[in-house]
Amino acid sequence: MEENNRKRPANHPPEIQVLVARGWEDYELLDSGGGQKLERFGAYTLVRPEHQAIWAKSLPPERWRQAHAVLKPSGDESGGQWENYQPIKTPWKMRYKDLRFICFTASSRHVGVFPEQSSHWDWMRSRITRQRPSTTEPIRVLNLFGYTGLATLAVSLADAQVTHVDASKKSILLARENQSLSGLNDRPIRWLVDDAFKFVRREVRRGSKYDAIVLDPPKFGRGPQGQVWELFDSLPELLQNCRYLLSDRPLFIILTAYAIRASALAFYYALSDMTAGLGGSVECGELALEERSAGRLLSTAMYARWEAGV
Repeated sequence: MEENNRKRPANHPPEIQVLVARGWEDYELLDSGGGQKLERFGAYTLVRPEHQAIWAKSLPPERWRQAHAVLKPSGDESGGQWENYQPIKTPWKMRYKDLRFICFTASSRHVGVFPEQSSHWDWMRSRITRQRPSTTEPIRVLNLFGYTGLATLAVSLADAQVTHVDASKKSILLARENQSLSGLNDRPIRWLVDDAFKFVRREVRRGSKYDAIVLDPPKFGRGPQGQVWELFDSLPELLQNCRYLLSDRPLFIILTAYAIRASALAFYYALSDMTAGLGGSVECGELALEERSAGRLLSTAMYARWEAGV
């Protein structure tokens, strides 16, 4: 579609939404404060850094000292070393509704799952399920920077056909293990170890089309051959190329970002620009977890998502 025919987003500011993860049994945010968060992942309680938790802790110090392990951060933004205070058998299994997956402690603050993302998982499944009776064609989803595959498996449960791309071979292996644990080995999932940026460029040249696109890009990263990804430099071109990959009847696009100095408004306007002329609506906001201790909401990520009109 020609640029001058696209409808620009309205100038009035959007309402900032807060999506709070619900429905977990194997995960809890027990407390936060003092630059840390105390979480339960299945049978284990872990303490991890959380720079946004600038308030005071609610639970007494002895409750925090009962944690199985504490992550001591390194100079690397996502790196660190775990100090175990009680035995942990890693990896261990967890579940969210009908998803099964593994968690682990390694030389990173990441443990294999971002619990706040469950808000997106449920939302995507509901949109695909709602659309499925009106089409005989498979609903094709592209998941970029897919990590350990839980978003991929969530839409697979709604009978979507998924292409999952991540630059980390280890993450793809974990994702395939999660696929087996969830009993989804028969689902049409393409697992690809690839640089997302270059993969999308090739898909545009091939004329590939997708009904939905999920993007969860890192602030900084490297592809399998050392390709450099820097979010603010690379995201505009990636979104433009993703626009070319949309089918004639796209369903949704989700963009999530962590640990960056930016506003959800930035992603709202970027996604509004990308989807101009498609109709539908864009929303933006934050993904949050609710403490069990004091009921405070801990924001962990920013997001924007576009949905086709019903």
